[in-house]
Order: sequence, then C-alpha cells, then structure tokens
Amino acid sequence: MAVHVVKSGESLWAISRMYGISIREIVSVNGLPSANSLVPGLALFIPQPQQMYQRVHRVRPGDTYWKLAVEYNTSISGIATANPGLKPGELRVGQIIEIPSPLKLEMETLGFIVPYSAQSFLSQLPSLAPDLTYLAVAAYSFTEEGYVYVQLEDREIVVRSLQLNVKPLLMIRNLTANEFSAGLAGRVLSNPALRRNLVSSLSNLTRERGYSGVSIDFEFIPPAQRNDFLFFLTELKQALGSLILHVNVHAKTEDIPANPIIGAYDYRGIASIADIVAVMTIDYGYPGGPPDPISPLWWVEQVIAYAVGQIPPKKLQIAMPLYGYDKVIPGNLTLARSLLASQNLAISNWRPIQFDLRSQSPHFRYRQNNQEHVVWFEDIRTTIAKFRLIDIYGLAGTTFWQLSLPAPQNWAYIRNAIQVVK
Repeated sequence: MAVHVVKSGESLWAISRMYGISIREIVSVNGLPSANSLVPGLALFIPQPQQMYQRVHRVRPGDTYWKLAVEYNTSISGIATANPGLKPGELRVGQIIEIPSPLKLEMETLGFIVPYSAQSFLSQLPSLAPDLTYLAVAAYSFTEEGYVYVQLEDREIVVRSLQLNVKPLLMIRNLTANEFSAGLAGRVLSNPALRRNLVSSLSNLTRERGYSGVSIDFEFIPPAQRNDFLFFLTELKQALGSLILHVNVHAKTEDIPANPIIGAYDYRGIASIADIVAVMTIDYGYPGGPPDPISPLWWVEQVIAYAVGQIPPKKLQIAMPLYGYDKVIPGNLTLARSLLASQNLAISNWRPIQFDLRSQSPHFRYRQNNQEHVVWFEDIRTTIAKFRLIDIYGLAGTTFWQLSLPAPQNWAYIRNAIQVVK
C-alpha cells in the first residue's frame, strides 16, 4: 500500500498507471466525487497486495535484533535494512525502530453511533462490522433520581451487532436537553441512594436489551465528585460481573483535580476498576475556538505519554475523530463535517490542501458569501501516524466518533493493515 500526495497537474490516469491500480478503485477507496476530482495536496490511499507490514517498536531492556526478529516473525537482515545506520549492538532503551513484519498490528476498535436513524445505520453496519470489536450505542441518559431511560430506539442494532460478531455496548451520557449536564452528574453521583438507582437500572437494562456491556460517557463531572465517580464505577462493575465496563474520559497531560473539565477523572483509579479506558483525544481544536487541528499528533502523544503512567496500555484506547471543523473567521462560527465531506469540499472549491507536519493534519481555506473559511480535518496520513502511536505504546486500540460520518480511507487502511481483535 502507498500514500500518494497529488501534485499540481497530475491526473488520476497517470497515478493509476504509476501504482498499477484502476482509476475506479482509487475513486472508490478515497471517496472522490469523480475521476476528475483532484487538487494539489490531496492525499490518496493506494491499497496494494502486500506480504510485509511496517511495524514500529520502542526498544525495551534486553531487546536484540534476534529477539525482535523472533517476536515479529521477520529477519535480522530485514530489520537492519529498515534502520540504516543503526548498529545491532547499540540499541538504546526507548529508541523507536522500524520493523518489516508479516504480522499486522492487532488492536481492538470501538465505533460510536447515535441512532437517530436506526434503519439507515443498519444498512451500513454489515460493511463496518469486520473492522469493529465493539459498537457503543449512544441512546441513553438518566433522570435526577438516577433512573436510566431510552432516548433513541436501539433494539434492532443490538441484535444485528451480535449477529455480525460485534459486541454492542450500552452507552449512557449525562444529558439534559441534549447537552452534557454537570448538575445531573453531580446530583446523582454524590447521593448513595441515587447512585444505587443508577447502578441497578443500568445493569438491569444492559442485560434486558442483550448488550455485552456498558460504555460510560459522563462529561463535566464536578471535581468534588471525583471519588464519588470511582464509587459509582466500582458498584457498577460489581453489578455487571463479566459484562464489559468501558469508560470514556477527557484527555489530559497532567492531573489537575480542581479543573472543571478533567478534574473528576482519576485515571489510575478508573483503570483499576474498568475493563477499558478510552481517552478522548479529540477536540483540541474545538467548536467556537480558533482554527486548530482537531486532534494534533504531538498533543495525542503527550496525552498517551501521561496516560500510560496511570493506565495499563492494554486497557487504554485513544479516540480518533471521523470529522473536521469548518470555521468562519473572524468569529469562529463552526460547522462540523465528516472527513469525506471536508476532503471533497476542498475539491469542489478547487482549493489546494496544506499539511501541517507537526500535527500531521491537513487544512485548507476557501471563501463563501464573502466570508473566509478555514477547515481542519484528518486524512490517511493522520490515520497512519496515529496507528503508529498505538503500535509504539502497545495500546489496546482506538475509538471512532462517530460511525455515521463517512471516512472511506480510514476503513480501507484498517482492512489492509490492521488485524481487528474480535
């Protein structure tokens, strides 16, 4: 497989000849509007049959070329060729090396879905199912008395997920009028009786609806309820038994217990209870804020570096956005667009795509109705860079928000280079 960044004057015909792949396949894999849809800077994913995959390894104490060749089922000469100038006897702990291997990167993946249109999603699910370990169905909230209630119909999605060998998780959020409510979370978590109501109704509904577990997404929990949140998770896990407890937490690079956004998340404490902890490495560039990358690589790695000191790597997922932000400047009025819509907006406006190396993020500008727009999104280059981080740090895998947003490059890459754990 390859990534081709379009240069000025190139055509899909020439690119297809270069890689020995049909124009139709390039158009399909990359979601292009037509065979004439190219702009400079557009990154194209070129799937190709391959027997070796480029793995990435952080050197551990005691590692040698021989041990690594055995671990990755490859050859010492292959490792040496992939790392020119590196002497086999001079490996340093913490050093990052490239390893060509016939073994794909193994990981667990989780996709979120808000089932506003269950039937529409059910038509998409069979094509996505091979690339998913878990499906978190965001269809639940709870009352001020701690009782869980259904917001959106989910029964058919649960049944179909199980048929397709995808574990469905009941995703519950502290929503009031479709907004995250700090007050709701604080009221219920701080009261042992209300907390018991939440645990009981949540565990009962999870079993009644046939879910494989629960995905918790409580945001803006008041910092004063930091320990109460741990009490809740402990009680919930006891009630769930062998069912999965998946907990989503805001991203941070240090612990600031008094912070109103991240203060309530005791990473170490949560990890001691939950089966999986998903750190929301998204919205660094946020709605209403200045034009910035959605999930810059340098920040994601800072978050991971902190998180692995608190959470066992094999319990840790990072988040990947399937969306970009289109911002009007000045003012930063924000419109969310899928990755595919963001890419194709550049094409339809014939705007060259720039690429920020530090964040590994594409962006472009265009004008509409006499207003200047800045769009940041992610493409195949971003996807590959983040999967490399998962490999380097030995993480459990990733989550995707959310599955109704088209991202054909992402799924094509997973099918080519990733072994999804089921």
